[in-house]
Amino acid sequence: MKKYIPRLIETTISDQMSAAGCVLIEGPKYCGKSTTAARFAKTVVRLKNPLVLKKYEAYAATDGEKLLEGEKPMLFDEWQKILALWDFIGDDIDTNGGSGQYILTGSSKPIEDGNRHTGTGRFAKIKMRPMSLWESGDSSGQISLSRLFDRYHEISGDSELNFDKIALLICRGGWPESIGKDDRIALLKARNYYASLTESDIKNVDGIKRDPERAKRIMRAYARNISSLASDKTIMDDVASNDSALDVKTFGSYTNALRKLFVIEDVLAWSPKLRSRTTMRSSDKRQFTDPSMAAAAMGAGPNDILDDINTMGLLFESLCTRDLRIYAEKLGGTVYYYHDKTGLEVDAIVHLNNGDWGAAEIKLGGNEIDDAAENLIKLKNKVDTDKMKEPKFLMVLTGLNYAYRRPDGVLVVPIGCLRD
Repeated sequence: MKKYIPRLIETTISDQMSAAGCVLIEGPKYCGKSTTAARFAKTVVRLKNPLVLKKYEAYAATDGEKLLEGEKPMLFDEWQKILALWDFIGDDIDTNGGSGQYILTGSSKPIEDGNRHTGTGRFAKIKMRPMSLWESGDSSGQISLSRLFDRYHEISGDSELNFDKIALLICRGGWPESIGKDDRIALLKARNYYASLTESDIKNVDGIKRDPERAKRIMRAYARNISSLASDKTIMDDVASNDSALDVKTFGSYTNALRKLFVIEDVLAWSPKLRSRTTMRSSDKRQFTDPSMAAAAMGAGPNDILDDINTMGLLFESLCTRDLRIYAEKLGGTVYYYHDKTGLEVDAIVHLNNGDWGAAEIKLGGNEIDDAAENLIKLKNKVDTDKMKEPKFLMVLTGLNYAYRRPDGVLVVPIGCLRD
């Protein structure tokens, strides 16, 4: 039996089970939802099993009490296969009360239904992602994001990741089943996930028939625009050379399906209070939940991206964004980006629920660190600290080997040293 690797989201699950009657854990397939959720459950119902699904469908149609019979907490894995579960669970919590009674996991968002129980005050939603480098054992964890928010800036750390290893980690992704596997097998698993996604999952997510080849073309174009503010039109134009029949409505159907499958996860713009009126960009930054999907969509392996340093830099930003999101969410935060009409851009803003924030530029190599630090300081000086807090840290996330604090106070942190 494979050894379980602890996940950072466990703290969030535990907290939410104390606060809500039912916890819904959503995220892409194979990111570890079922395995982690089962550690919190006393009864596990795996609806992926056809025989189990058939039995519980019959319960949902004829006997609601039997449907929810079992020692609590009770886990329904891939709950969206029986959508009536939501209302049965909501009614049970309304009637009997109690926190931490149910756990639901889902690899796709169900079709919206206005008649479904709202879940307000009863259900807590959590998003789970593939593993961060700290969880997979690829980061030394010498620098803690939570300590940076506590203004612990006397940092030091050594990353063992060179560019070859970073390229491998980008293409391997953070899929738990790939951790510890031979590199060749780990890369094959990521490509197999991409194939399953485009050939099967995208057709089954909402019952709409979709063309696997068109799905691949759209994902490839999206991947070529990763970590950018490319418009839908720009991405569609990229597809058009091989798919002239693609229209706006169809493009939206495919990208919405990829969002429902938790594959696409764009980064939203940050809108701080500034000292002077400045128009800020509000379009989303194109991003995948895991960088391996972008690499697979482009048909790129580690050697391919090493030969194209610009593409590697964009994929490196995707890798860092994934990890920052995982670390930030454990702290009760969200990752945004900043871009204004003057051209000032900062790759990642980590904003916590209490108003604390920090800013990070993401640069693969060392030749851009000075410019990145200058951008961070410019942003700090633009923010109106009479109306919001000063940044807790300014950080350049890099693919370099050593962590240090610059004379201007900007921290240089290898992604291979960072943790929650």
